[in-house]
Amino acid sequence: MADSEATAGPTAAGVSTRGTGRAEGGAAGQSPWRQRAMTAVFLGPAVVLLVVWLVYPTVRTIIRSFYSRDGSDFVGLDNYQALFTTDTLKTAIKNNAIWVGVVPALVTSIGLIFAVLTERIRWGVAFKIAVFMPMAISLFAAGVIWHIMYTQDPSQGAVNAAIKVVDDAFSSGGVLTAAQGSTPTLTGSVKQGFVLKTPVQAGGTALLGLTAIPPTEVPKDARQAVAPQPKPGAITGTVWRDFRPGGGKPGVIEPQELGLPGVSVQLRDAGGKVVKSTKSGAGGAFAFDGVKAGSYRAAVGPDTFQKPFAGVSWLGPKLITPAIMIAYIWVWAGFAMVVIAAGLAAISREVLEAARTDGASEWQVFRRVTAPMLAPVLSVVFITMLINVLKVFDIVLSVAPGSTQDDANVIALAMWRTSFGGVNDFGLGSAIAVFLFLLVIPVLALNVRRFRRET
Repeated sequence: MADSEATAGPTAAGVSTRGTGRAEGGAAGQSPWRQRAMTAVFLGPAVVLLVVWLVYPTVRTIIRSFYSRDGSDFVGLDNYQALFTTDTLKTAIKNNAIWVGVVPALVTSIGLIFAVLTERIRWGVAFKIAVFMPMAISLFAAGVIWHIMYTQDPSQGAVNAAIKVVDDAFSSGGVLTAAQGSTPTLTGSVKQGFVLKTPVQAGGTALLGLTAIPPTEVPKDARQAVAPQPKPGAITGTVWRDFRPGGGKPGVIEPQELGLPGVSVQLRDAGGKVVKSTKSGAGGAFAFDGVKAGSYRAAVGPDTFQKPFAGVSWLGPKLITPAIMIAYIWVWAGFAMVVIAAGLAAISREVLEAARTDGASEWQVFRRVTAPMLAPVLSVVFITMLINVLKVFDIVLSVAPGSTQDDANVIALAMWRTSFGGVNDFGLGSAIAVFLFLLVIPVLALNVRRFRRET
């Protein structure tokens, strides 16, 4: 029995060893080639596409940037010199610098605020959906929306309409925009007002006839003007549109001549100081009661001609860049909020509660605990926005009208306009593309370094 066990042991061991040797031999003989073949099958198409769509265009663009407009002459660094000497291209570089300095920080900050605040409200999900919805449309479509919203006319542009509501709450525009005195006795201008040369005393009347008023500006509640009646201890008068269809006599109230309601009427003393003021009624009538003895002059106040709010020129040369930035932040704030909210959800609530237990206020918890723990997520959002603003293009093209595109120009838009926007200078356009590529490389390197550090 002992011999049979001794014999069986080596046999089993030998069988086991030989089987293992064949398996290892087969894997060692076939696996490397098979792995290389599988790698070539899967990576081959990707490598071909990478070379065709990325490597070759990049090399070709770099080479093309050293040649002239049509590619026939070698011009060296002339195209790169034009980058910093052409006014339009210098404006593009300056605007891109503003974009880089403002937009990434604002998007990240707004996203952080939204992410933190929405944790404390019941309708936080609905708010996040509303803020994230602009990401569902293209930047070009978002630019078209904001282009319409920025229309200067408050009756058409939503932004100026909102501003007008606030402006109307604190100030009211004048009832007229322009006028002239109908007689030589009423002199002045819309900036200084119109003063009646004829002195008037208590118990007297004053006629303030105005002309050169467009029919469309006559107040809708205007009625037939009526000659004023003297009143003891008071000065009465009428301000009216001194114009009668078919002709009339200046300075005389006649049928079909309308009184002007809402006109600011002033009573000035001999030195020109305003002692009383009032508003004219529906028929243009006004009265100053309790007038002391003395000589006065009636006048139409300059605030009668205060122009109503006409809208801010958001699409003008001065505000076009900030206006586009606002539209861009509106689109990307939702992205930043969602990413930061995901990072915020991963923070241990025990750490936050421990800080509150130790007596830290909510601001201290946010500044010393929440924000530092969100630093990796914030860096992801910030670097992503840096890359995006360096190559911003479509929203600038759709928001800025043709008259102010030079003022809103950025590097990517300048590249497109130079190459394909009618100039057809492919040499300079290639140089702009290479310059933009060089600007993006440090940011990409920073992003790759961050990924390696995290892994």
